[in-house]
Amino acid sequence: MTTSATALVTGSSRGIGRAIALRLARDGYTVGLNYAHDARAAEAVLAEARSHGPASFAVRADVTTPEGCGRLVSEALDRLGRLDLLVNNVGPFLERPLAETSDAEWRLMLDGNLGSAFWCARAALPAMRAARRGCIVNVSALNAEVSPGMTHEAPAYFVAKSALAMLTRTMARAEGPHRIRVNAVSPGFIETEGYADWEDAEKARWRGQIPLGRFGRPEEVAEAVAFLASERAAYVSGTVLHVHGGLWI
Repeated sequence: MTTSATALVTGSSRGIGRAIALRLARDGYTVGLNYAHDARAAEAVLAEARSHGPASFAVRADVTTPEGCGRLVSEALDRLGRLDLLVNNVGPFLERPLAETSDAEWRLMLDGNLGSAFWCARAALPAMRAARRGCIVNVSALNAEVSPGMTHEAPAYFVAKSALAMLTRTMARAEGPHRIRVNAVSPGFIETEGYADWEDAEKARWRGQIPLGRFGRPEEVAEAVAFLASERAAYVSGTVLHVHGGLWI
């Protein structure tokens, strides 16, 4: 059992999840990493995390299912002894008009973006309640609370992320008496692997609409998560912290 602060980050083998896990490791957390498919990428992140927290580990689990979430949290608690921080980062994306979205795609967006946070939190809350402390940070998305922009192009995704914002507030209200804080981070356009295939003209079009004039970096989202998880945010609960360079405010 480790005596350092402990954290579990879902979907942490690449992109924003990777940046969050590594930032927490640098901050002194022993980190439980999670991945679904890419073991090689997870091992690379784990090696870097262990340079800061040697007891960090990785668990392969599909958190789009309640069984996968339960097994992940159970293994994390077995290995960590307690769970101070849960970061629900997993969130598959689908760009598809509503009329063309299949039942399976709709279900994946809800289970991946909303269900995963609910199931992981439900599994982690008993241990946090018993400890009378804990922090949960959900990774939401740009447009989760407003309607302009891409919502009509990816409706299933944004419906799930909007519900995640409500889940965040609901849990913050319910778990506050147990001294558990629950917040969300809402990233805008962040330079992850998914943007590598974008045409230059498309990147320029969106970049031109961002007041700060650029896309964000995964490390900047990780900075927001680290703040919400820290004692500097000890009186912050139920908030959705936007990290989008001033877009759509």
